[in-house]
Amino acid sequence: MAYQFMMPGQIFYGEGALEQAAPSVAGCGSKALIVTDPVMIQLGNVANVTEMLGKFGVGYTVFEGVTGEPTDKMVEAGRKAWESENCDFLVAVGGGSPIDTMKAIGVVAVKGGSINDWYGKEITGALPPMVAIPTTSGTGSEATQFTIITNTEADIKMLLKGRTLMPDIAVDDPRFTMTAPPAITAATGLDALCHAAEAYTSRKAQPMTDTLAVSAVKRIFQYLPICYARGEDAQARIQMSLAALEAGIAFNNASVTVIHGMSRPIGALFHVPHGVSNAMLLPACFAYVYKEAADRFAHLGRAIGVAGAEDADMEAAEKFIHACEDLCRTCHIPTVEEYGIERMDFLEKISKMTQDALASGSPANTRKQLLAEDIEAIYKKVIS
Repeated sequence: MAYQFMMPGQIFYGEGALEQAAPSVAGCGSKALIVTDPVMIQLGNVANVTEMLGKFGVGYTVFEGVTGEPTDKMVEAGRKAWESENCDFLVAVGGGSPIDTMKAIGVVAVKGGSINDWYGKEITGALPPMVAIPTTSGTGSEATQFTIITNTEADIKMLLKGRTLMPDIAVDDPRFTMTAPPAITAATGLDALCHAAEAYTSRKAQPMTDTLAVSAVKRIFQYLPICYARGEDAQARIQMSLAALEAGIAFNNASVTVIHGMSRPIGALFHVPHGVSNAMLLPACFAYVYKEAADRFAHLGRAIGVAGAEDADMEAAEKFIHACEDLCRTCHIPTVEEYGIERMDFLEKISKMTQDALASGSPANTRKQLLAEDIEAIYKKVIS
């Protein structure tokens, strides 16, 4: 059986990655639109990038309008900045929100219209050069052909896809992750765990994605608790940065499954950060679907050392799921109700969330066939 494997044009990772990438980034154009958020400016992360561009005589303008998870309105504001400032390439500095926003700005900058026009369609054709510089270890957006944008009128998180959305350059320099606070470290790290574990257990898994996914899972279990407790630990940050990159490349090719499909509606309707909503669902989703992929979940359990060769696959798989639950607990992930979502409000929206989850296509990648009643059962489990 033949497979296709996709990656960004260039990846620079590890300590000093920004300096190594500088000539390539500077060669993307004459004026960059830097897509970011106000916190990245306050922390000095944007200054590191603008200083680098300045050394090469490259102009830039900063769009700091990403004030939360990306919406169609943020994308439109970014497009206006792109046009008014006559930019010719894009640089994202931040977590998944600025990177996803950058991709969407690239689409509407070239194709016009609204980003909402692309829901359910394959995005094709050339986009402006794009450089992604993540400041968290989790989303993997710097290495994927996806972007997630909220349609504010329809109240849905749109999963938009197209090979052209993969950044031309990904710069995974762990220095940028050192400033992430514990809550962000936890949410993004568990997002990466979902990427890796879902990619490994997906119907679309392939040998190369398996290698990257298992490696990412092992790194995350070893180093995320350290990053969460001691964010200044440079070695742990380096390892988590690499794990997030591995997980991003893995799910870019093998896709995600039930967790991500169910997570996006929670984020859209209740404004829960993506990594948190994934983590809320992680144990319940895997517990519901693992039997049809017991050998795969079992391998992950053995890979992280919570199960051994003496354990039958079903038992080893269950031990992996318990380890995921323990990791969520270590990282103090709240339940749905602890987050502040009213139980009745959540129950009333299950029907819409179920339809939106199935419409995303992600649950169909799960090795257990999932119908609407299955999705509803999992949603009810996490609120019980």
